Amino acid sequence: MGIFDKGVKKTNLNFFQKLGRAITGKSKVDEDVLDALEEALLGSDMGVETTLKLIENIEDRVEKNKYVDMEELTALIRDEIANLMGDDAPVQPFDFSKKPYVMLIVGVNGVGKTTTIGKLAAMLAKQGKKVVIGAADTFRAAAVDQLSVWAERAGADIVKQPMGADPASVAFDTVKSAVAKGADVVLIDTAGRLHNRVDLMNELTKIRNVIRRVVPDAPHEVLLVLDASTGQNAFIQAKEFSKATDVTALAVTKLDGSAKGGVVVGIVDSFKFPIKFLGIGEGVEDLKVFDKKEFVEDLFKLEDIQ
Repeated sequence: MGIFDKGVKKTNLNFFQKLGRAITGKSKVDEDVLDALEEALLGSDMGVETTLKLIENIEDRVEKNKYVDMEELTALIRDEIANLMGDDAPVQPFDFSKKPYVMLIVGVNGVGKTTTIGKLAAMLAKQGKKVVIGAADTFRAAAVDQLSVWAERAGADIVKQPMGADPASVAFDTVKSAVAKGADVVLIDTAGRLHNRVDLMNELTKIRNVIRRVVPDAPHEVLLVLDASTGQNAFIQAKEFSKATDVTALAVTKLDGSAKGGVVVGIVDSFKFPIKFLGIGEGVEDLKVFDKKEFVEDLFKLEDIQ
């Protein structure tokens, strides 16, 4: 079992159940099979543009190479999706040559942003790294309380201020504290509001500016957290946050509860953001560093449904 198998099982089964009905008894990949493939890809929330691009590429290769059965078609699908998702270089989740390495974590409320920060802190603590967390989502008491619990579990320091405090002030104090303590990594939570993109943009710009007074090239990562189970809403969030700030990478959560794992492929293809982390469960160990090859293989694992 691949490490992402748990996270994409529902997408895998849903996809092949749809496609399997169309290909049963077929001796070749015909229009009916391609139509079923298109429906299955759209059903996984891969998005219209990415789906049409894949169908066109697959149709060309089927015509040229005469793929005739499910196993060959599956291998072809994997190959084409892997091509859409960028190069095969291993993901480098953190750059420890920067000290402290400052990560700004963004995303709407409810996507698992706070939990992701906690799991990142635990992952780093396991590597022996000193972590400081900044609770700059000062509009939600629950977020600050949750971060405090995660910080205690991970042995990380946390910087927080009273509810309603200026988020940029919290971010500034966090980075300043991290430098003073010789911390390796800073994780800064931010408010997950999208109702007014101008306010969000101004707030994130202010945070960026104040932390650069302490660490001139920070933040080194702006990590957008998206919930796979929201499907097309995740596309909208990616679009809005890319306008509001310079997103550099993605963490995609809740893959274990979704049949919409294709959204990962569609977002990478559409926005060219690299994926660094996948959340595949509630456990502290269920935040995994992204591995493209393993993800694509598990997303389309034919033997699981035979």
